[in-house]
Amino acid sequence: MRFVPRFTDGQAYAERLGKIVCVGRNYAEHARELDNPVPSEPLLFIKPATSAVPLESPIEASHSRGEVHYETELALLIGEELSHVTAGEAERAVVGIGLALDLTLRDVQSRLKEKGHPWEIAKAFDGACPLSSFLPLSQVPNWSALSFTLEIDGELRQQGEGADMLFPVPTLLAEMSRHFTLQPGDVVLTGTPAGVGPLVSGAELRFTLTGGLEVTTRVE
Repeated sequence: MRFVPRFTDGQAYAERLGKIVCVGRNYAEHARELDNPVPSEPLLFIKPATSAVPLESPIEASHSRGEVHYETELALLIGEELSHVTAGEAERAVVGIGLALDLTLRDVQSRLKEKGHPWEIAKAFDGACPLSSFLPLSQVPNWSALSFTLEIDGELRQQGEGADMLFPVPTLLAEMSRHFTLQPGDVVLTGTPAGVGPLVSGAELRFTLTGGLEVTTRVE
């Protein structure tokens, strides 16, 4: 069943979910924890709409191709077409903010990177992008004040701050619009902070976001 973007009041967004545009290594400490260089420009990739599932649904962690790693990220719902826009124009196109997991087949990704190959199959598989509902912008402070967390079985594993992004939201959206036209219904993932790791069957995950968003789910 196709994922339907919704706001926290349960109202469905008017447009169908489009592509999910992502950025790698947008937090310096995350780049370092995986022994990757800190980038000087955004590292962009895309997940298809078929990768999206509700964040509150149980997460499938067992996979025949190795460990599935969690990466918690801010998710932005786009409400206007963006192509070659300024940072100011870009941020005005965001109509909702939520949370997402950028699930990653880490063993697959590592093997592909070693060979110098693209690694979309490690990031874009069905179910690879659990998405929450979206808070309207009226409930969210400025970008640099945004904060989100992931707890696993009551232990804090990830904490992200908008102020720590290497490429802040307006800058990131403008850069994306230079390469891909963003359309209403597209979602943008803004990178994960340090603390990523493998999902373990039976674990309980609790997510929070500035503005009052809370989601709890389990790993199957």
